[in-house]
Order: sequence, then structure tokens, then C-alpha cells
Amino acid sequence: MKVLIDNWSTYWHGFLGTLALTGVSAALALAAGVLVASFRVSPVRPLRAFGTGWVTVLRNTPLTLLFFVVVLGLPRFGIVLPFFTFAVLALGCYTSAFVCEAFRSGINTVPAGQGEAARSLGLTFGQTLGLVVLPQAYRAVVAPLGSVMIALAKNTAIAGSFSVVELLGTYRTVNELGYSVIWAFVWIAAGYLLLTLAISALFGVLERRAAVSR
Repeated sequence: MKVLIDNWSTYWHGFLGTLALTGVSAALALAAGVLVASFRVSPVRPLRAFGTGWVTVLRNTPLTLLFFVVVLGLPRFGIVLPFFTFAVLALGCYTSAFVCEAFRSGINTVPAGQGEAARSLGLTFGQTLGLVVLPQAYRAVVAPLGSVMIALAKNTAIAGSFSVVELLGTYRTVNELGYSVIWAFVWIAAGYLLLTLAISALFGVLERRAAVSR
């Protein structure tokens, strides 16, 4: 407990950094994931090819390697951003591939007749997807999406190696002050546990609400 009390400010700022990374990256991942999922089920072949390529490349690329590509590669093209923004790009794009597959699986649970009925009424592909298919797919997506967001929260730990303030990186400061590294990691683990349990509880509520609306 002494380690936590003496270094409360350090842990708190690290926790807030992890929370910010998780929240902003999740927003990017959801937006990009839904867009790419719509590409993957699109009747337009180039869009389907792009969506397939996006998911295939990102799902099979180690996240650490993607961090190196973003942090070291983008500046070579004149794109210089804060390290926090680089981290959000890496985490958001990587996670979007998993969000995409979660939504695509949910879309596949919607009977094909729903889309055909919508098109027979004159709705465009975008309208059919947004007004008919996705609202129904949402019910099947909540649980796997929760697992993806929990994984995202834990993946933020990599950002500490790239000069981003986050929870795991606090162990360096605590260790330099002479405290036990074991207890330093115990409180770091407790912080991640608190965050992941909160995400799990949130998606549990969303899942129950989705089940009630059936």
C-alpha cells in the first residue's frame, strides 16, 4: 500500500493516460471498423477487395510492428504528430480490423430477406445497411465487441515504449525511486483490472438491453 500512496500522482496520471488512449482509440476503431465492415459486404468489388485487404493485413501484423511503422514511418513522409496521436492511430487501425469482423459476423446473422425487402422498397445499399441491417446486427455484435474493447485496453500498454504516458510505463518511475518492482506491477495490474472490469460491466449492460429489445 505504501508504494501506491507514495506514488499516487504517478499512478493516477498513468491510469488517465491509459483511459484516454482506450477511449479515443476505441472511437476510431468503431468508426473505421463499421466502415470497413460495410465495404466487406458491399456489392462493389473494389470496396470488398479493400475491406478484405485491410482486415487481412492488420489482423496478421504484430501490434508492436504497427507501432514502429506509424511512429517511425509516417515522419519520413512529413507527417509529424504527437506520440499520443501516433499511438491512437496504431491502436485504432489495428483494433478496427477486429471490430470489422465482429460487425460482419453480426451482419451475417440478419436474414438475407431483410435486405432484399429493403431493396424492393427502393432503399439504397447504404440505407439498407444503416436502417435495416446494422440495427438488427447490433444485438449479435455486443458480446464480441466487448472482448475486442477489453483487448484494446490491455494493448495500450505497448504505447508506453513509445514515449506515451500510460499505466504500465509508471513502473519505471516507481522503480527508479527504489520501490519494489513487484509491488509496482501489482498496482499496475490492479489498474488494468479495474479498467477491464468497467468495460466488461458496460458491455454487459448493453448486451442485456439488446436482449430485452428483441
